[in-house]
Amino acid sequence: MNLKELYKKAIKIGIENDPRGKKTVLGELKKNKNKYEELKKKEKEFFDKESLKNPYADSRILNGSGNEKIKTVLVGIDIEVGELVLADILKNRGKQIDAVIAHHPEGIPYAMLYDVMKMQANILSLHGVPINVAESLMEHRVKEVQRRLMPINHTRAVDAAGLIGLPFMNIHTPADNMVATHLQNLFSKKSPRTMGDAIDMLLEIKEYKQAAMNAAGPNILVGSKERSAGKIFVDMTGGTEGSKDIFKMLPSSDINTIACMHLSEDHRKEAEKNHLNVIIAGHIASDNLGLNLMFDRLLAGSEINVIECSGFRRVKR
Repeated sequence: MNLKELYKKAIKIGIENDPRGKKTVLGELKKNKNKYEELKKKEKEFFDKESLKNPYADSRILNGSGNEKIKTVLVGIDIEVGELVLADILKNRGKQIDAVIAHHPEGIPYAMLYDVMKMQANILSLHGVPINVAESLMEHRVKEVQRRLMPINHTRAVDAAGLIGLPFMNIHTPADNMVATHLQNLFSKKSPRTMGDAIDMLLEIKEYKQAAMNAAGPNILVGSKERSAGKIFVDMTGGTEGSKDIFKMLPSSDINTIACMHLSEDHRKEAEKNHLNVIIAGHIASDNLGLNLMFDRLLAGSEINVIECSGFRRVKR
């Protein structure tokens, strides 16, 4: 398999596991195509043409032609300059490394992270939040994140990969889709009665058990073990945290508990104010689960070897 085939397959798997449903995602791609066709010639030069095939702006091939044959990959949750230098050192010591794969975005995908946040409105609408309200609240949050990303020196790691000559890609939202859909289906199937039961259920999953042994396991941020879990909403995809004002709408949508990777203090206060239970499954543990579910399908039938680094641990299912 070459890098481009690996990348295309990751996007395809991400679409198939998108919480919005494949039909909605394909509709977004069609919308992008129409938008591109309506642009003037000068404007088309700056359009992200990859968005015509890939609906996730935060996942891309960052360095390389895409034609590189892949037998061994170095995989990490965060791949920055340090990890790329590590890859170069390992290669000089005789380790075969054909490409480096990150979860979190670098380069253009980092600068464009805000774009995938728009999908959160559709996900919320599936859980009973009126789409007009969800879109309105998300618009403000998306612009806030966009402003925060504007001054970031986002090309550092990509520049380093280019200088070292390492093929480099990242898989962000497609992997997050995997964990969000997997856990939502699991909670719906098992229907944990209490918050404590929900935590116990997470601890049966190897990635969360490993995280708990490293002092980073699932915990209850708002609520208690004895509280009823009720309807659980898994909020683990769409770039980063959405609008804190969404919490005002969730109780009326019959959602009782939110299970997420992480939550800021301001978001926590809003959840508490609106009597919502919150489970923090764990950021890196959830990223591991999403990547592992992705790799189970992505690498199936291949002989590609994975070298773990930067918080990633390969768990096969």
